[in-house]
Amino acid sequence: MQTQILERMESEVRTYSRSFPVVFTKAQNARLTDEDGREYIDFLAGAGTLNYGHNNPKIKQALLDYLAEDNIIHGLDFWTAAKRRYLQALEEIILKPRGLDYKVQFPGPTGTNAVEAAIRLARNAKKRHNIVTFTNGFHGVTMGALATTGNRKFREATGGVPTVGGSFLPYDGYLGDGTDTLDYFEKLLSDKSGGLDVPAGVIVETVQGEGGINACGLDWLKRLEQICRAHDILLIVDDIQAGCGRTGKFFSFEHAGVVPDIVTNSKSLSGLGLPFSQVLMRPELDIWKPGQYNGTFRGFALAFTTAAAAIENYWTDDSFAKEVQRKGDIVSERFARIAAWISEQGIEASERGRGLMRGIDVGSGEIADKITHKAFENGLVIETSGQDGEVVKCLCPLTIPEEDLQKGLDILEQSAKQALS
Repeated sequence: MQTQILERMESEVRTYSRSFPVVFTKAQNARLTDEDGREYIDFLAGAGTLNYGHNNPKIKQALLDYLAEDNIIHGLDFWTAAKRRYLQALEEIILKPRGLDYKVQFPGPTGTNAVEAAIRLARNAKKRHNIVTFTNGFHGVTMGALATTGNRKFREATGGVPTVGGSFLPYDGYLGDGTDTLDYFEKLLSDKSGGLDVPAGVIVETVQGEGGINACGLDWLKRLEQICRAHDILLIVDDIQAGCGRTGKFFSFEHAGVVPDIVTNSKSLSGLGLPFSQVLMRPELDIWKPGQYNGTFRGFALAFTTAAAAIENYWTDDSFAKEVQRKGDIVSERFARIAAWISEQGIEASERGRGLMRGIDVGSGEIADKITHKAFENGLVIETSGQDGEVVKCLCPLTIPEEDLQKGLDILEQSAKQALS
């Protein structure tokens, strides 16, 4: 396996190639193949980008057909047939059946671009600077988004430039099961000497991906929405990793029945791993002046094409969502069993998550690394998350065949026992 040029020329900032030091060449659904022909089951799926699996034939065919016809590929923010098809699918299949009325902004193609646009929009709309965010939250690594991201690893990489504009509050469960952390938020808002500048918006992940698969309670999320309404604060849901079906609903906030003012999507939005993001906003919040938030890659027609195909093929009814929830129950049960075995070895462990966004908290990054490294040796690609990498995280494709799902879980269970026995 030839890796010399990769090791010599690529920046030291690389991460995944350190954990999975092989050269991958092919992929199909939930299986990766390296250049030596070895297959791996993929429980990473592009960090949640490939919800519909690698090279999904239905979505890929739409792309191939589009390319074969010399259609528009790059279009700035021109109107194109690809954009029209995507917006029609989004409105008719996703938004209207859920009673949602949003305008759509296409910023740059990454999740952090969407977050930057969302928090700037909130500030413009409310004429306030502060954005409330939560412990263990991850919203991106550009400067505006970074101010709302908790992990010191990312915040300390600015070379001493301060990150400003975000105020951190404890996420649900951060202070233990017996404490409703929103009591603290309400107290600060009602206390003129509390030190909290009244925020323009609150940004929240309903399941914190990089933060350790922390799923907030649905009642907690409902109460957060009520607090925002009572104090004229915009509720921004960052659905970049938890959205597009990952939790068993297209939008992760559907489980709680809340309606955010602003929503950010990216990662699996394109359906095929192509870079694509969007900001959904209540129509009255669309106060942008033409060109006020700009970017060269706002009109990536290939991503419009694949995103429309994903919606049209998987979301016209609730059968796909039910299948994700069923598979999520399988992973939850197996993860609970693995966590129980780990606990029996004297290492406190627990299962967590929602839908097919699941994790096993083993309390130690060193222990989690032992398990995931052994899993890779055994043919499973799976990563960790959490402040110290202490959570073994499953983000397998939502389309994973049940045989591969069970095999991957078998490998993980075997690997945990090998690593910790």
